[in-house]
Amino acid sequence: MIEDDESLSAMVGEYLGAAGFELSTRANGAAGLDLLASEHFDAVLLDVMLPDLDGFELCRTIRAGSEIPILMLTARGDETDRIIGLELGADDYLPKPFNPRELLARLRAICRRAGPGTLGSRSVLRFGRLEIDRDARIVRIDEQERSLTSHQFDLLCALADQPGRVMSRDALMRRVRGQGLDAFDRSIDVHISRIRAAIEDDPKKPRRVITIRDAGYVWARQQDDDAGRR
Repeated sequence: MIEDDESLSAMVGEYLGAAGFELSTRANGAAGLDLLASEHFDAVLLDVMLPDLDGFELCRTIRAGSEIPILMLTARGDETDRIIGLELGADDYLPKPFNPRELLARLRAICRRAGPGTLGSRSVLRFGRLEIDRDARIVRIDEQERSLTSHQFDLLCALADQPGRVMSRDALMRRVRGQGLDAFDRSIDVHISRIRAAIEDDPKKPRRVITIRDAGYVWARQQDDDAGRR
């Protein structure tokens, strides 16, 4: 949520949290763009009146590089503003003040319309012989379960969510924030090694989780495609 009204952000975060969402907030457009560039999200709640960037221009910038669902929020609720927002790529437009239930309903609707890769549509990820079941928190190869810790499972999902995208160690750690990172920070490479031992045919020559020197790790998109054709 990119919104400079802290009390509104807190209210929305509490309401959506009770509905099973995890909300990250930023109070200006520049910080919001930085967060979007470093982490994966299912949707963006975007205010029009921001202290640095105009929300319409921010919407245009986001849409130029991503198909992520965007729900615009604004006190400027006249018809012209709604049309401009939609023409710039927003998926929906909700004037302030709004009922939190309507916000939740609209958020779920734009995620459903966006199709695969958004909220609720990828509870199970499949890559050839590999299956990642988010709800059950189980990983299978050829229908046989593989053992991973909670940290390792979350790391695996963070990588598999974005095939082809290099994830730095810092970005990966942010994805599992709040899960005992004092110890986790120093052992991320060990966790990656154990993930490889669980899912790779030859952990010494990984085909899925690839190390990018001085940058981090990447889930190899092409190898996933090849595995899916076998």
